[in-house]
Amino acid sequence: MSGVTPAELAGRVGEVIGSSDWMLVDQDMVNKFADATGDHQFIHVNEEMAKMTPFGGTIAHGFLSLSLLPVLMAKSTCPKIDGVKMGVNYGGNKTRFLSPVRVGKRVRAHFKLLELEEKRPGQWQQTIEYTLEIEGQEKPACIAEWITQFFV
Repeated sequence: MSGVTPAELAGRVGEVIGSSDWMLVDQDMVNKFADATGDHQFIHVNEEMAKMTPFGGTIAHGFLSLSLLPVLMAKSTCPKIDGVKMGVNYGGNKTRFLSPVRVGKRVRAHFKLLELEEKRPGQWQQTIEYTLEIEGQEKPACIAEWITQFFV
């Protein structure tokens, strides 16, 4: 697939610009995230204890759900921008964790371009609304406005 220029992409502000493939959230992924962050709360890593909660089993960390944004974006139908030398996370405007992701569920993301502006020549800042869908559920796991900068 051929890429687009930043100016071409800017013409799509307000549109959903892509969706990702489905990704399985399994216990191994959750355990590795717990090890990386030091968050070993039982609802994430102890399957027997988590069965006794309203969740009925282990759930992914909210921050794990948010951290899937880069990999899901990379595996999405979002347009690729020509000539990008580097991209960096800049921050977020708001993030809401609306529904837990049960271990064993699949998730995918939808990306809506909220804003794209050139901050300096060759330095662009984009704000994307990231919605993380859980397969078979109406309510999303997470909605976040995430800001990145890329350099062309």
